[in-house]
Amino acid sequence: MKRVGFGLFLAAVAYVSSAWAQPPGSKEFNGHTGLVFSVAFSPDGKVLATGSFDNTVKLWDFAAAKELHVLKGHTAQVYGVAYNKDGTLLATGSADKMIRTWDPRDGKSLKELKGHTELVSAVTFSPADDKTLASGSADKSVKLWDAKEGKELKTLGSHKESVYSVAFSPKGDLLASAGNDGAIKLWDVKAQKELKTLLLPVIVAKIEEPAKKEEKKEEKKKEEKKEAKKEEKKKEEKKKEEAKELRDAVTAVAFSPDGTQVLSVGFDKQLRFWSVADGKEVKALPPTPDDLFGLAVSRDGKRVATAGYGGSLRVYDLPGGKEVFKDHLKGWITYCITFTPDGKALVTGHEKKGGAGVVLVTPLK
Repeated sequence: MKRVGFGLFLAAVAYVSSAWAQPPGSKEFNGHTGLVFSVAFSPDGKVLATGSFDNTVKLWDFAAAKELHVLKGHTAQVYGVAYNKDGTLLATGSADKMIRTWDPRDGKSLKELKGHTELVSAVTFSPADDKTLASGSADKSVKLWDAKEGKELKTLGSHKESVYSVAFSPKGDLLASAGNDGAIKLWDVKAQKELKTLLLPVIVAKIEEPAKKEEKKEEKKKEEKKEAKKEEKKKEEKKKEEAKELRDAVTAVAFSPDGTQVLSVGFDKQLRFWSVADGKEVKALPPTPDDLFGLAVSRDGKRVATAGYGGSLRVYDLPGGKEVFKDHLKGWITYCITFTPDGKALVTGHEKKGGAGVVLVTPLK
C-alpha cells in the first residue's frame, strides 16, 4: 500500500481480515464496538486509554483489565488519545473535526477545541508543561493549543497532504509532524516556526509510454492528430514530474530519548532514523512484511517497537537498532502500539471479526 489519499487510507483501516486467530496475549480488553485506533497509558501507568471507531474513548484499570469510564461526546471516529504530563487531562482527536479534553479521573468532558476543518488524526501533549497540546489533521495543518484554556495558540504550518502523526522532543522544544506526503517536518515550538523538512526517498515509478496512434487517418484529421500528440506529450511530462515527488506515507514519528534523532515508520515498511541536527537519514532498518502503522519508545528509552498493519511486531534496542523481539499476530489487523509502563509487554489495538475493537497484550519473551 503506497502513498494514498486520506479517503483510501480510511478505507484501508476499515478492512476486516477473513483469517482470524485466537489472541496470543496474556490480556485482552473487549468492549469497543468499533476498531481500536489509539492507545495511551496514564503517567502513573495504572490506566489505559483507548480510542475507537465507535466514537468513544474507554479508560481501563490496566492491572485488573476492568473498564472504568466510557467517554462520550465525539460524533465520529476517535483517532488520537493523549495524556498530559501530570495526568490531569486527556485529549482526544476525532473525525468530527474536533479535539476534546477530559478529566480522566471522573471521565467528564471539559473543553472543545475547534479550528481544524477536517478530521483530527493525531494529538500529543508537551512534556515541558501540563497544557501545551499539538495536533495534526487531514486538513494538512499542524496546530498548537492551550488545552486547559481550550484556545488555539498557533497554526505552525502545513504539509502538502494529510498529517498522520505529531510528536514532541523529550524537552518539548521541538515538534515533529509527518504525513501522507512522505515528509517529516521539524518545528521550533518556542519560535513557532518550521526548522527543516525530512523527506523519504522517492518511489521509483514506471511511466508508461504513450500509446502509438494509428498511422492511417483521413486527411482532414491530420491537424487534430498533431494537436492530440502535443497534449499527450504534455501529460507524460506532467506524469514524470509528479513521479519525481512520489513518496510513501509516513504514519508515525517519535524522538529518540536523547532528542538527537527522529524515528519514523510508514508505508515504506521500514523503521528509519533521522538526524535532528542536519535532517539527514542516519539509517533504515530492513523492511518488515507489511506497512507500518504503530511506533512506540519504551519509558526507559532503551527500546523502540513497531507494529505492522498485517500483525507484524518488532522490538529493537536503542540506540543501535538491533532486533531483540519478533512476533506475528496472525489474522489481527494492527493499528497502534505502546509499551506497558514496565517495558515487559506490548499493547496493541485491533479489529475483531464483525468490526468490534479489541486490545491485546503481548509479553516480550
